[in-house]
Amino acid sequence: MQFLPLHTFDNYIEAHLCLGRLEEAGINCWLMDEHSVTINPFLTNAIGGIKLMVHASQAERAQELLATLLQQPDNEQVSDT
Repeated sequence: MQFLPLHTFDNYIEAHLCLGRLEEAGINCWLMDEHSVTINPFLTNAIGGIKLMVHASQAERAQELLATLLQQPDNEQVSDT
């Protein structure tokens, strides 16, 4: 199986949220260097952050889904009016 890096993160929370959404969509993926960055955040730049790895055959679909996920606003504010 060949996996390709789809996106990099410096925050394990965002990485896991995206991983979970891709897995829900049936995408075969995993996080590389997650533990190294989580344990020692100073290594983030040295090793390139947390890499979201996706199976090569699903990379195009995963890229489309990830683009949609990353475009969503972090906080949707509810108007009181």
